[in-house]
Amino acid sequence: MARQRAVVLLSGGLDSTTTLAIAAAEGFAAHALGFRYGQRHRVELRAARRVAQRAGVPYRELSVPLDRLGGSALTDDDIPVPLGREDEEIGEGVPLTYVPARNTVFLALALAWAEVLGSRDIFIGVNAVDYSGYPDCRPDFVQAFERTANLGTRSGAEGRPVRIHAPLLRHSKAQIIRRGLELGVDYSLTSSCYAPSPKGLACSRCDACRLRIRGFAEAGVEDPVRYSPGG
Repeated sequence: MARQRAVVLLSGGLDSTTTLAIAAAEGFAAHALGFRYGQRHRVELRAARRVAQRAGVPYRELSVPLDRLGGSALTDDDIPVPLGREDEEIGEGVPLTYVPARNTVFLALALAWAEVLGSRDIFIGVNAVDYSGYPDCRPDFVQAFERTANLGTRSGAEGRPVRIHAPLLRHSKAQIIRRGLELGVDYSLTSSCYAPSPKGLACSRCDACRLRIRGFAEAGVEDPVRYSPGG
């Protein structure tokens, strides 16, 4: 019996890679979807391809030029990526690394591909516990998008509701890492850093690196990625 297809948003980072493994563990035939959106940390795209190849799943990459709109430290060279923020600062307010409406755009395109594939399931690795204050990583956003998806698609209109899966929504980074390791995830393939070196080494100072480093420490395992010396 053929497995049900699912579209999995894959950035090549820790959370999305774990989410891909969860989708596969739940029996779905995963189809990974990545985005070239003008991000300064394009090293994550190479990571996404590595992850998809290792997992043996189809990978499609779309270009969405969000950098032409600007407004984020991840897409605008004139806005520096915040570095060295203390733990209590991370998660307070919306940071400069928020990309306007990014997850809304990504989920909309994932929804379109899901309809083409005949899939009713979309996985996204958003997290509302150890995260950087992004409004589009919260439970109410995920729930609202699912409602919208079922109002505006053929699938929803024909009584085949779309489901937005966010399996990491209420997990800490340590819990995410432990779950991934249980599923055999190779985190050396991933890239989380917002400000990598020209050689692709993680900076250890941006919010994403700090959350990742703390998560591995709390999980009691070594982070296999390489960091810039003296970062």
